[in-house]
Amino acid sequence: MAMRAGDSGLQRLAVDPAAAADLRLRLRNDPQSGIRQTARQFEGLLIQLMLRSMRQATPASSLLDGEQSRFFAEIGDQQLAQDLASRTPIGFSALIERQLARQAGRGSADLAAVAGGAPLVAPPPAQPARPAIGPAAGNAQRPMAPGQPTAADRPATTREFVDRVWPHAVEAAAMTGIPAHFLVAQSALESGWGRREIRRADGSPSFNLFGVKAGRSWTGPCVEVNTTEFANGVWQSGRARFRAYESYAEAFRDYARLMTGNPRFAGVVGQQDGAQFARALQQAGYATDPMYAAKLARIIDSTSLRQALVA
Repeated sequence: MAMRAGDSGLQRLAVDPAAAADLRLRLRNDPQSGIRQTARQFEGLLIQLMLRSMRQATPASSLLDGEQSRFFAEIGDQQLAQDLASRTPIGFSALIERQLARQAGRGSADLAAVAGGAPLVAPPPAQPARPAIGPAAGNAQRPMAPGQPTAADRPATTREFVDRVWPHAVEAAAMTGIPAHFLVAQSALESGWGRREIRRADGSPSFNLFGVKAGRSWTGPCVEVNTTEFANGVWQSGRARFRAYESYAEAFRDYARLMTGNPRFAGVVGQQDGAQFARALQQAGYATDPMYAAKLARIIDSTSLRQALVA
């Protein structure tokens, strides 16, 4: 997402890989200014969504209308939205700025954590351990031990889930060129809106919202859970190892590195059309579910996601 480069008045491109790092630096060195820039990014996204809705409501009549023209129109709208948010804000940024400042508590420790990639939304209080739960494809759940509570620390609503992951989706969007709400939608599909998040053996969260498996090249912590894969025309149950992270911020960064560092996902990076993004993921072999693209596209275009983004 675009942001103003300091106070020089220079406007970056809407998709700038260095934007997230610069924003973290600004939050660390000048928290108030950093929060203001973050709020402008959010307002830019809201304006972009409005521009997209207006384009979708306009019948396509040009002989030049096609996938390529729509792609470049989306990029242009994204840049225009960021320019409008920076130069002629419509008022949302001020409200968002106050909300972010309140959530960060305006304390130096909290703002330093934000600069380091911690969630802008304060995490819920720690809860006793819960049973490990498999990825969205399997939905397999281990028996709950006596006396263990229900999933009280999981998002109760779509809006709560979006609030938790949105700042990290914005950062990953800057790294990949993929719209932030596409990334929110995919994390929602993989984790059941955070209610079926993969958990470690002791019940603590793995923060793996994208169902990324721990292959042979992975040297970090991992968790093994029950899962279900579609192979040879049938669903098959088994066990699989998945990557484990220390935070949602780390999970989104690792996902962004996976998208930008693996040639098989070259057709995914930079996608601006929701249906094309979903199809590109499935064609690249991200998931075995034959309906994966259709499910993801429905979430991207869902009313519930749109309402959570503007709530």
